[in-house]
Amino acid sequence: MKPLLRGLWLATVVSTANAQEPVVAPELAVDVVHYWLSQSESAAVGVYRDAWIAAGNRWTDLPVQNEAALKKVVSKRIANGYPPTVTQWNLDARATELPDFGVVQDIEALALRDGWRDLLPAFVIDLVSYRDRVYFAPSNIHLENWLWTSQKIFDELGLAPPETWEEILAAAERIEAAGYPAIVIGSAPWEVALIFHNIMYFALGAEGYAAVFRGDMEAVPGSQMLEALDLLRRVSRFVEPLSARAGRTWADATRMIGRGEAGMQLMGDWAKGELASLGYTADRDFGCAFTPGTSVSHFMAIDGFAFPLTTRDGAVHAQHNFASMVLEPENQLAFSRRKGSLPVRTDIDPAELDRCGQLGLQRIRDESHHGGVQSRALPSHVMAAWINTLAEFFNDDAISSRVAQQRLTEIVTQG
Repeated sequence: MKPLLRGLWLATVVSTANAQEPVVAPELAVDVVHYWLSQSESAAVGVYRDAWIAAGNRWTDLPVQNEAALKKVVSKRIANGYPPTVTQWNLDARATELPDFGVVQDIEALALRDGWRDLLPAFVIDLVSYRDRVYFAPSNIHLENWLWTSQKIFDELGLAPPETWEEILAAAERIEAAGYPAIVIGSAPWEVALIFHNIMYFALGAEGYAAVFRGDMEAVPGSQMLEALDLLRRVSRFVEPLSARAGRTWADATRMIGRGEAGMQLMGDWAKGELASLGYTADRDFGCAFTPGTSVSHFMAIDGFAFPLTTRDGAVHAQHNFASMVLEPENQLAFSRRKGSLPVRTDIDPAELDRCGQLGLQRIRDESHHGGVQSRALPSHVMAAWINTLAEFFNDDAISSRVAQQRLTEIVTQG
C-alpha cells in the first residue's frame, strides 16, 4: 500500500473507531460547604452527592459545625481568592447580602431555561432573587412550628393530641406524673428561641409578631409580650434543667420522642427527618401537629445553595448543573423525605409524602398570604443577643418575666 493511501486508510479506521465510542461528558467538580451533620441531614445531602457522582462528576465534601462556622469559612475563602464552588445558605431576608456584595454568581439563565418562575411558588422566587435575577437554588421548605408527640406515651396515658397551649401544659403534667420527661429539648439556646417564637405569635398575633422582628421599639414592652414570657416560664418548668441536658442536641431530644422516653418536643420538621432516619413512622411511633395559634407563613425556613464567583475552569458550568440537579423532581422528593421537609416544586404529588408532610403542604397551599415576617429578619448580632437572653431566662427561674422583657426591649432598641 502506498504511503498516502495507507495514511488515509489509517485515518479512516481511527475516525470510524472513535465515532463508535460513546461520548463521555467531561467531569464537573464541586466543593460543597454545608453544616448538615445529623443522621437525617447527612442522609439528605447524600441524595445530592449520590446524584452528582452518578452523573460522572466529582464532589468534595466540606462539612462544618454550624451556620456561623460556615459563614466564617466561606468568607475567608472568598477573601483569599479561592471560594468554594457551592455553599449551603439559609434563604432568609438577609440572603440578599451575598448578591448585594457582588460575591455570588447569578443563575438567571438557568432559571429561565428551566422555567423556575412557573415551577416554584412566588414567595420562593422572591427569596432566591435579587433585583429580578435568580441567585440561589432552593432545596426545600422547612416549617418550624411543629409539636411532636410520643405515640407510646400518649397511648399509655390515654392523651389526645393537644390543640391549645393549656392542653399542652395539662398533658405535660400527666406525662411528668407518669415519670417521663414531659417536654424535651437539647442544650442549644436557639431551641428555646424557637419555642418562644411560637408562643409569641400566639400571644401577639401576626401583626405584633411581625412588628417585633421589624425592630419596632414599641412592640416588645407591651403587656402581650409579658404574657408570652409568662407562658414560656410555665413551659420551662416541664423541661429538665440545663445541667441535665448539657451536651444534648436537638437530634438527641428527637430520638427520645421516637423511643418513647419523653412526651413532647417543640421543634421544626427536621425532627421528622431524624425520626424517619431511625426507622420511626408517623402515627405509629410519633404524632405531629402544628403548635396552637400559629401560621406557617411566619415560620417557613427555606434551605438552598449559593454559588460564589470563581475563575476556576469549568466552575460556572458546574454551578449551573448543580443548581439544575437540586430541582430535579426525584431529588426534591428524596431529599425532603430524608430531611423531614417539603419540596419547593409545586408539581410534587402530595400522596408521595407522609401524613405530616401532607399536612404541612396543605397548610402552605391554604394560607394565601406568604409575606409573613420570620424571626431571621432581625440583624444577625441583634438576633444572637435576643436568643441568648431568652435562653438565660428559660434556664434560670430567678430571672423574672419582667426583667427578661426589659432586656429584650434594650436589645431591640439598641440594635
